[in-house]
Amino acid sequence: MEKGYWEKIAPSYETEIFDVLKNDKSGKIVKAILSFAGPKKSVIDIGCAVGKWMPVLAPVFGKVHAIDISNNNLKIAAKKYPQYTNITYERVDMSASRLLPHTRIATKNGLVPVKRSKVKNYDSAICINAILTSSLKKRNLFFKHMASFIKKGGDLVLVVPSLESKLFSHIIAGKYNVDNAKKDKAPTGKRAISQIRFIKEGVTDIDDVPTKHFLKEELELLLSLAGFTVEKIEKINYKWSTEFHKPPSWLKSPQPWDWLVKATKK
Repeated sequence: MEKGYWEKIAPSYETEIFDVLKNDKSGKIVKAILSFAGPKKSVIDIGCAVGKWMPVLAPVFGKVHAIDISNNNLKIAAKKYPQYTNITYERVDMSASRLLPHTRIATKNGLVPVKRSKVKNYDSAICINAILTSSLKKRNLFFKHMASFIKKGGDLVLVVPSLESKLFSHIIAGKYNVDNAKKDKAPTGKRAISQIRFIKEGVTDIDDVPTKHFLKEELELLLSLAGFTVEKIEKINYKWSTEFHKPPSWLKSPQPWDWLVKATKK
């Protein structure tokens, strides 16, 4: 998922991209954020997209900084929430070798170049289904840069797709022929080789786009190496209708899920 993909999909983001906030019926993510929020605290939304989490963050934090790889996403977000004066928007490629210089999105004046000598730190951060690239190199850079944005002792709420859940869904679909899964054609040639390589890395397609999914233990290791202490990893359960077009009526629990991580910067 490169910059061009997100720029192109930005106008239809609301209908094309899975809405984590809307589908987290348990409210676990919001509760995790509220556990460290405060009017004197700052938070950075890493991979904010079109700003779905702004109405959650802006009322409970003193300063909100929203960053994304897509200029179009940021423009949409800024236009949607003019009532929140404590939000700043900035285009940042979290998979770049270096984060500087930045380009900030000004709400009224369009794109305004901003050069800084160092990355600013924030009291806390959220990153909701933004680490999706199929590139291992880019994911490593993403984790590295994510840590650089957070102060020592700062809080992180991270949500990522679950590889266990994706494989579980594939097993259910194949065994019970959900959505006519048995009619799916097996890949051949270069595509088959590519998929084998990808699955070894936890990369599997979402709407034909190679997307990184994470194991629970993998997350624990990656965050520890990036300089975090993992406090809790738990499931964010979703309805089966988010996974299948026509889920069987008997298919209730276990449900498909994403991983929710609460961590602190060492």
